[in-house]
Amino acid sequence: MTRARTPRPHEVDEARRDERLLRALREGGRDPAWRTRGACQHVDPETFFPAPSEPADAAVAMCRPCPVQGACLAWALQAGDLHGVWGGTTARERRAMAVVWHSEEQGSPAPELPANQPVVATAAAAGPVLAESVGRRPHAATTDTAGLPGLPVGASMDRAELLRLVNAG
Repeated sequence: MTRARTPRPHEVDEARRDERLLRALREGGRDPAWRTRGACQHVDPETFFPAPSEPADAAVAMCRPCPVQGACLAWALQAGDLHGVWGGTTARERRAMAVVWHSEEQGSPAPELPANQPVVATAAAAGPVLAESVGRRPHAATTDTAGLPGLPVGASMDRAELLRLVNAG
């Protein structure tokens, strides 16, 4: 297993302007039943968890027209899930988005990790400007993730357990 690198500042800046993240900020948490309307509802979950050597293009393309793309991405960012495809984003894209997401959630920047540390759900300088630009109020982080009570933000679990929890909801 390879270690994920900390997103570079230009990647975080790009994430701040990414329409998928802005949509997740607007729609996240408003629809607790989003999983029941996803375009992926009847698709093999393995499609969204390609091996590292396989492309994720098919899964990302399936997400583009999905009516719950924003809610899906919001769930993944809130849960700290940096594996697979969620809300039309790859794990690499979500690493940078997670920096913005969690700084918006907390309403203020948090210290950056040293460059050699892996990222799960860290916050860097972003401030509340993005939240205000999409009409979202920054709020305090919780220890429960949306739809998965008791799972701490940034928790890690194996793929089978994640799929079981997602499909149970």
